[in-house]
Amino acid sequence: MDSSVDRIAQPWGARTPYGRHDPWPARVDTYLEEGVAPDEVQRWVQTASILHSDGDAMDVAVVDGRMAGVRGRAEDRVNHGRLGPKDLFAWQANASPDRLTGPLVRREGRLVECDWDTAMSRIVARSKELLDERGPGSIGFYTSGQLFLEEYYTLAVSARAGIGTNHLDGNTRLCTSTAAEALKETFGCDGQPGCYDDIDHADVIALFGHNIAETQPVQWMRVLDRLAGGDPPRLLCVDPRPTRAARRAAVHLAPRLGTNVALLNALLHEIIRTDRVDHDFTAAHTVGFEELAARVEKCTPAWAAGICDVPAARIGEAAELLGTADRLLSTVLQGVYQSHQATAAAVQINNLHLVRGMLGRPGAGVLQMNGQPTAQNTRECGANGDLPGFRNWQNDSHVADLARVWNVDPKTIPHYAPPTHAMQMFRYAEQGSIRMLWISGTNPAVSLPELSRIRSILGQDRLFVVVQDLFLTETAQLADVVLPAATWGEKTGTFTNADRTVHLSDKAVPPPGEAKPDLDIFLDYAARMDFRDKDGGPLITWHDPESAFEAWKRCSAGRPCDYTGLTYGRLRAGSGIQWPCNEQAPDGTERLYTDGISWAHPDVCESYGKDLMTGAAQEAVEYRSLNPGGKAVLKAADYLPPHELPDERYPFQLTTGRTLYHFHTRTKTARAPQLNAAAPDVWVEASVADAAALGLGEGDVVEVGTPRGALRGRLRITDIRPGLLFVPFHYGYWDTGAGHAPGGDTPGRAANETTVTDWDPASKQPLFKTAAAALRLVERGDGTGAPAPTTTASAPAAASGAGAVPATTGGRSALVTQSADPTWDSPRKESR
Repeated sequence: MDSSVDRIAQPWGARTPYGRHDPWPARVDTYLEEGVAPDEVQRWVQTASILHSDGDAMDVAVVDGRMAGVRGRAEDRVNHGRLGPKDLFAWQANASPDRLTGPLVRREGRLVECDWDTAMSRIVARSKELLDERGPGSIGFYTSGQLFLEEYYTLAVSARAGIGTNHLDGNTRLCTSTAAEALKETFGCDGQPGCYDDIDHADVIALFGHNIAETQPVQWMRVLDRLAGGDPPRLLCVDPRPTRAARRAAVHLAPRLGTNVALLNALLHEIIRTDRVDHDFTAAHTVGFEELAARVEKCTPAWAAGICDVPAARIGEAAELLGTADRLLSTVLQGVYQSHQATAAAVQINNLHLVRGMLGRPGAGVLQMNGQPTAQNTRECGANGDLPGFRNWQNDSHVADLARVWNVDPKTIPHYAPPTHAMQMFRYAEQGSIRMLWISGTNPAVSLPELSRIRSILGQDRLFVVVQDLFLTETAQLADVVLPAATWGEKTGTFTNADRTVHLSDKAVPPPGEAKPDLDIFLDYAARMDFRDKDGGPLITWHDPESAFEAWKRCSAGRPCDYTGLTYGRLRAGSGIQWPCNEQAPDGTERLYTDGISWAHPDVCESYGKDLMTGAAQEAVEYRSLNPGGKAVLKAADYLPPHELPDERYPFQLTTGRTLYHFHTRTKTARAPQLNAAAPDVWVEASVADAAALGLGEGDVVEVGTPRGALRGRLRITDIRPGLLFVPFHYGYWDTGAGHAPGGDTPGRAANETTVTDWDPASKQPLFKTAAAALRLVERGDGTGAPAPTTTASAPAAASGAGAVPATTGGRSALVTQSADPTWDSPRKESR
């Protein structure tokens, strides 16, 4: 039966319980704008979400040439018809009245309107001038995790073989580079071993630094439905905050920030000590077990307890849960990726699966999750610091093969050093060697660490900044040229989610004004630059999304991410399809490594690995000596203390993160009324004990300061671990479309005013969860409480005295139709 549910107040909707090994029942979520009846929808156009890495499939309702709502696709393998709050409401941002509708150029210090020819001519003129005067290394490209595969690939070809620059990376460096690096370190190549269907079969699900309820809400619905059904899984949650998953966990570990490697080494110690090792599997499919066992021999739970501030008995309980699992599924996200020793920690989670033989079977797998919707495509297409098709930049035969695909001389493709990562690109811009930076679909003036430094870099007169986006973001305000881009629903293309599922997103409505698809902009740039192959023909031979997809298929052929069996027609058949999809796997591939390790051999691997402590790249001869047969590598790592520790002046640890109702810097979600009202402004979370010690109350205006800067927000007192502060990073200097950055020394509300310029040595991912901080009262609250959702990990603690905090609801405007026969979790059951 159908029911209407306030999906702000009930973000995960109704339960459809199911048992282990049973199929997940469908439930179709539909939201139409007020006044539009289902029979008034003239067209439903297929797409998938680009506001998280879940890849939730949906259809867009079109009425009189405009978007009027969305519904989930029941037949899709990823979501079985369900949609999360961002899926349901954020499409409204497409029609926001402050969309960019024409190009802008800077004249006499101000951005003024111009036509496309003027804007592109200025970009091309500056590009050619820099190439003549300073060479390819003077131009850099910083892209997004929200464009389409066809766009990333076109950009990668233009940057690598057209310009010849090594400076191309994405903001996926901030969310998914550790996932890629950990997979390369263990399996020799990128690509998620597991899939979302493993939730249906696992008897233990371990969530390492992964707030799945808020970052992948539809897969949390899947977990909740398993918990409500027969033979439910037991959950292990490693998170310092009281997330929804933590409240439902059989074991919840809340370690001190920066101690993940110590905790994981202790878990490995216990599994090896109690001989929960699959010796046949490790002997057949891995190298390095003896060294791993020796390195963790002294890492007892008691040793780790002193470092992690977690009871040794609880560590033992977690190891027992992992060690006795029949089918173990682990997921990993930013609590590992953005913390100290990120890659080393993520690799130890891979090690847990390898020593237990938990790989390649239904319910037994690991998901090194992505943070962004199309992050996987940046990795595949070479737009994030890799070569396209998971080719190895250190392997001359791989470079030659890529040159063959592009019909260029191998020397054209820069491979004298690793592709430049984003943090180094901004350093080069700061030093003056990069003189042009083209930023597409991202807002680094809010999302990168230590924002005062980023503002100073982007504001340099000598740096020519191009910004390609939907709105006049904080970054666009600093640009020399601003290009108005079309977005999801206004263009056609494909993208791939975190479990390798490829979806097609069709154009539903035209973009506003003169805004253009990113693909058209990149094609225009390549044509104006007259990029040529070695025979004098055009380097870029495609002209629209489908021909770009066919070109990408040729590049992916024979590589791990093989798309050759996919077509636009097949992707319009109802459900996404997982790569590799080719003659050997015409219907796609559910799980990797079902019959051994496929891509770790020295001749085919994407990477020879790195030193997890220093990030130094191994050479081919080292890797071949270590792993001549191409097995998975059990790579050990010692625990090292974080670079910045609390002291008398800065006694707290500060972590930043996400909330359910917003995405990144809110360029879309702040323009959806339901989402913005659920979390309208920044807040600061502290524990009951810490608030009491400082005499602070719910809703007080407080200031969080670090050696780099400060921010202000209202206090939410939660059950977060003592000594830790949490701030959501979504909020920029000013509210959406309303004013400018604060002047003088007044702290703003951007979390990244406080974070440190530091990154993991192997993955180069910035460390947003390692700062030492101070907390002080600015003014007493006015009784309204903090603007933090009560439905999430930010719910007020029962012991905080914040009983008057109003519940987060959406009201009539947030009612969503759910086509199912639901059984409901009561709020009391949800919060246990």
